[in-house]
Amino acid sequence: MKSSNIGGQAVMEGIMMRHGDVYSVAVRKPDKEIEIKVEDYKSIIKNKKILNLPIIRGVFNFIDSLVVGTKCLMYSATFFEEEEDYRKRKELQGEEKEREEAKKEKEDKVLMTLTVCFSVVFSVALFMVLPYLIASLLHRVGATETLVTIAEAIVRILLFLLYMVLISKMEDIQRVFMYHGAEHKCINSVEHGLPLTVENVMKSSRFHKRCGTSFLFFVIIVSIIFFIGFFAVVPVKTMWLRILIRILLVPAIAGISYEFIRLAGNSDNPAVAFLSKPGLALQKLTTKEPTPDMTEVAIAAVEAVFDWKEYLRENFPDTEIPEEP
Repeated sequence: MKSSNIGGQAVMEGIMMRHGDVYSVAVRKPDKEIEIKVEDYKSIIKNKKILNLPIIRGVFNFIDSLVVGTKCLMYSATFFEEEEDYRKRKELQGEEKEREEAKKEKEDKVLMTLTVCFSVVFSVALFMVLPYLIASLLHRVGATETLVTIAEAIVRILLFLLYMVLISKMEDIQRVFMYHGAEHKCINSVEHGLPLTVENVMKSSRFHKRCGTSFLFFVIIVSIIFFIGFFAVVPVKTMWLRILIRILLVPAIAGISYEFIRLAGNSDNPAVAFLSKPGLALQKLTTKEPTPDMTEVAIAAVEAVFDWKEYLRENFPDTEIPEEP
């Protein structure tokens, strides 16, 4: 199976889809119409050679995904503002409207920057630093540093699973996870040679090997391997230095995890498929079965950035492609 190289994420009542240097956001508005916005994808790194370097590209792709994802979330939220605020903003005209839009754009950039920074700091603190601080309590009963590192690995996995279970129980998040399922189903439909129709999308799998959930799982697993291996070879006694080293290793961990997810999305190798199973299993928490109207939003997002018919002609020449209505 050749990867379509489509990726995306769920947003508020909608889906963002990215392909190459362009991405789209499709949102089901309160009036039930689908609003679609298409924009060029701009990486924080302009040098294409750097973005082609293994492991390093994973670090910048992760940051880009955070930036674009946050931007799309904020865009989708504008359709669900308080009715009074939404009406006032729509009624503005001329220079007053331009000033208000410029002001809002500036505020959005500041908010987006703060959100991305907070997300990174929170994730590193929760999944990289906190597990060690909890496990280090074993020093009080005479545990060795090796035993503490193993305990840290167990705590990290348990924290990650607990976090996933808790957010999956939130009512608002469950609708986002339904759109997440629609996103996966759409990509799976195309990559398995099925024309992009609501019927085909609905019967496709909601699990996908290139999912961000699988990426996060591999970040956890790779971090455990890194930390156990590193501190077994380089004994570090000072607590603050051990914490600092963990933080400094995060980019390398993210880069390696990205390379595996990239490989998984382009390979049918049995070993790769086996290693992908835990990440796919976790998607039972972060994806839900969507409704047909949600799949319509996913299809609209895909068609705005990707010629799926050409993809099918090239990779599945025997597939019958429906005519344009």
